Amino acid sequence: MADLKTDTLRTYAYLLVYIALSSGQIFFNKWVLSSKEINFPYPLGLTLLHMVFSSVLCFTLTKILKVMKVDEGMTPEVYVTSVVPIGAMFAMTLWLGNTAYLYISVAFAQMLKAIMPVAVFVLGVAVGLEVMSCKMLLIMSVISFGVLVASYGEISINWVGVVYQMGGVVGEALRLIFMEIFVKRKGLKLNPISVMYYVSPCSAICLFLPWIFLEKSKMDEHGPWNFPPVLLILNCLCTFALNLSVFLVITHTSALTIRVAGVVKDWVVVLLSAVLFADTKLTIINLFGYAIAIAGVAAYNNYKLKNEASRDTSNDSDPESSQSQESQPLTSR
Repeated sequence: MADLKTDTLRTYAYLLVYIALSSGQIFFNKWVLSSKEINFPYPLGLTLLHMVFSSVLCFTLTKILKVMKVDEGMTPEVYVTSVVPIGAMFAMTLWLGNTAYLYISVAFAQMLKAIMPVAVFVLGVAVGLEVMSCKMLLIMSVISFGVLVASYGEISINWVGVVYQMGGVVGEALRLIFMEIFVKRKGLKLNPISVMYYVSPCSAICLFLPWIFLEKSKMDEHGPWNFPPVLLILNCLCTFALNLSVFLVITHTSALTIRVAGVVKDWVVVLLSAVLFADTKLTIINLFGYAIAIAGVAAYNNYKLKNEASRDTSNDSDPESSQSQESQPLTSR
């Protein structure tokens, strides 16, 4: 009984840490990018810094200190055909998503992200990973309607920011599709540490090239690079800690729990951003539309979980097939 209580308390602690880090990292990025005191309006540079920091830290933890283990089985062919596309899409997601914070509020960006299941489903149908059905069409319609209502309720909408955010949504949807193809067709399983170890360097390279052409000259014009190093390193460390918290939550809870925690986190971000940032002004229409979209997301999660449960049941007689389905994506925010 005591062990069960301890496990329950530990699970709640992991969930609270995940929600705090996930929402806190969004606020931290917004503050770093838009604060005049820090004066670092370079989303490409910030995202590149995250990936370089993650690459160095992963290498240190796995190869030098050896306190964490990287799953074996990676080959050059698999890396080029699977990890590179995932790394490129991950870089695109973070770059465009962080850039959106320069134009739109955190709350509105979060509302636009609710369209993610629609993007994943449409792309999944296009590549044969999903099957169109009346139920899924209804769920996608509910989510889309909710996001449209939330957008209609936005007081000062900036279409440049909307385009950047929707580009980030498409990038994340493509990354998730590539991850599913990576697991199903390549038959490999990677824990989040392994994903970070392999994907982060690739994402850093993908970000470095556009940074050279799009932001480096602007940073040079700013004068000597005297940006606050301690603050930027802390921001990178928080990003890495967020990915570790995802690993802990996934390891000690169920798929349903992590999805519910994600919905709670979304609401925390939307409501807290109205308190923390002057550019966030929520309206009743905003919140009503977002509530509709979240209801659709909850229905989508429930549908996917039932499918996964039935697939796991059918895989009980095939241990190798069951093992090949295990993989955890790297969080984008």
